[in-house]
Amino acid sequence: MEFSTKNIAPGLAKTGCVIVGVFESRKLCASAAALDRTAKGFVSKAVASGDMDGRAGTTLLLRHVPNTACERVLLVGLGEEKSFNEKAYRKALAAAFGAVNATGAADAEMHLTSLAAGASTISWRVAQAAALAIESAYRFEHMKSKPDANARAIKRLTLAYARAGDRQGAERGLEHGLALGHGVSLAKDLGNLPGNVCTPGYLADQARELAKRYRSTGMKVKVLEREDMEKLGMRTLLSVAAGSAEPPKFIVLEYLNGPKKQKPVVLVGKGITFDTGGISLKPGGGMDEMKFDMSGAGSVLGTFKAVGEMRLPVNVVGLIAATENMPGGRATKPGDIIKSMSGQTVEILNTDAEGRLVLCDALTYAERYEPAAVIDIATLTGACVIALGHVVCGLFANDDKLAQEVLAAGETAHDRAWHMPLHDEYQDQLKSNFADFANIGGRPAGAVTAACYLSRFAKKFKWAHLDVAGTAWKSGREKGSTGRPVPLLTQFLISRADRS
Repeated sequence: MEFSTKNIAPGLAKTGCVIVGVFESRKLCASAAALDRTAKGFVSKAVASGDMDGRAGTTLLLRHVPNTACERVLLVGLGEEKSFNEKAYRKALAAAFGAVNATGAADAEMHLTSLAAGASTISWRVAQAAALAIESAYRFEHMKSKPDANARAIKRLTLAYARAGDRQGAERGLEHGLALGHGVSLAKDLGNLPGNVCTPGYLADQARELAKRYRSTGMKVKVLEREDMEKLGMRTLLSVAAGSAEPPKFIVLEYLNGPKKQKPVVLVGKGITFDTGGISLKPGGGMDEMKFDMSGAGSVLGTFKAVGEMRLPVNVVGLIAATENMPGGRATKPGDIIKSMSGQTVEILNTDAEGRLVLCDALTYAERYEPAAVIDIATLTGACVIALGHVVCGLFANDDKLAQEVLAAGETAHDRAWHMPLHDEYQDQLKSNFADFANIGGRPAGAVTAACYLSRFAKKFKWAHLDVAGTAWKSGREKGSTGRPVPLLTQFLISRADRS
């Protein structure tokens, strides 16, 4: 899809579809009113007839609008004007793109970007429009012999702004929105690929490709092999890989495009490219979805693509612990005790609690960067799905200020998280008679005890943990990766860049 920004009045340019808004009181927004004047009242008559009442998310397609150069006009319901905010704006965009893609129009001119939505800026509105346009057109057809012949999407989109002085903000917003959309799409692609294609080696190749593409920004990559991990003492990570024929990879991405003395933010991604549960084998039903267990790693790579494309002036390090979790003659057994890279010993009571085992060595590796903050991202626990469903990510942190920063980024990006407890009392559930602690703490507060386990390896830096087990993918008819939390992570880094 091709994108542009333009200061243009609606209906004057030749285009497949002009998109304007109507509030719930059947009041035309400013761009719709301007179009109505050009059309000698045609739009307002259509609204007054009762075909469009302005309810949020509704649409009405008009053809042959007089005195205009466009083929179609799409009216989008905005809801109540007094409560029209960023959330309502995104809902209107989603409805608009769904409707315009179904028309078969080759191009469209979007005027919703000119609306005042809460405290939003023109830059934010254009960025959201570009990112959601890419999302609306996303299709995963990489593994099909023929693409879906019935799939439709516009090929060109103009994002309009009302004031000439908004040009710079609109252009910046478009740049950020495209980068975010492309980053989310990469994370989706990686998650949607099957486990026989998206192996640890494949993730490493994707990281190499990113480093090559964005070399001019200071991005570079290093991939540690099994022998390298053995020398470093990454035994908990290697214990997960023990049953798999696929060699594990520890991927280190560095993006150093900020001030030289600025300590980096480290993003740590769980990269279990397929999770059978190991010896603690999962039930067969729905096991195909365990290809999504590398979504934390996918979100790190997607975020690096976004910041690289934006050329964001920050320093970021990405660490991805990539392996399969398979049963086999060499697989780790329940009851085995492993010494981690930190020197702490772990009694593995359940081999299906493997994400924390690969992440703990990655967190220890992160110490060498003396980071400003570390955020790990993992599809870690089914317990988090039970607690929070599929709406928000679970957030745990050892620093309240960092937690608030992550929450704020999620609110701005509309990729929200919820702050969960990390009280010391929960640590008692990890006690072991035979090792320093166990890798599970029983059924009660399973998401909390998993975070408590990780916190034992994050004492030397400010740390946040995002449990995305409920948000990284969808099941059922809409089965597929969501690309979350790339928007949250990208916004977190944009906010840090803006402050510095």
